[in-house]
Amino acid sequence: MPKRSSKPKKKAPTDVNALAAFIVGQATEPEEKDNKEPTPEELAHAAAVALGRLGGLKGGKARAKKLSAKKRSSIAKKAAKARWSP
Repeated sequence: MPKRSSKPKKKAPTDVNALAAFIVGQATEPEEKDNKEPTPEELAHAAAVALGRLGGLKGGKARAKKLSAKKRSSIAKKAAKARWSP
């Protein structure tokens, strides 16, 4: 059974001339994904994602450094209780 997410393939014709035209068309058809340049909006989105990721990587460490040992302990106890309670 074919995957539902796969695109249906073009069926080759049985006529010789039509088959030749089909083969030439397949060989000279431009690739859609390689020729597409990203739009300015896509570039801005990628930059925002990268910046957000960078901030997220240092956020937890910076927050833990700022908290006192007592406060970190209480947060950890609360998280453990939430995780293991039914």
